[in-house]
Amino acid sequence: MKKFNLGEFEEIVMLTVAVLYNEAYGVAIKKEIEERLTRKVSVGALQSALNRLEKKGYLNSNEGEQTQERAGRPKRYFEITAYGKMALEYTRNTRNNLWEDIPKIVLDLKFSK
Repeated sequence: MKKFNLGEFEEIVMLTVAVLYNEAYGVAIKKEIEERLTRKVSVGALQSALNRLEKKGYLNSNEGEQTQERAGRPKRYFEITAYGKMALEYTRNTRNNLWEDIPKIVLDLKFSK
């Protein structure tokens, strides 16, 4: 399988786009990540990641309807591409294989005071 370059935050963004499915737009993605991971996400960092993922071919975007509450600006919705799905699967398989190869003794360590 082809190797994919997917950073941790990019992976989180892509997984969140998948979770939100048809409702994956900037504000919703940011809110979902912050709630699930209890971590702050800056709009700039999120927009950079979304643009990067789109340039890599992992995401597609399209504009929705214009709304008055957004001063006439449309929401930009994101969806995972087939190539993006392959990148996520590659990342998941790589992580799972590493977890499976950790010797049991390593995970049986106890915290000491």
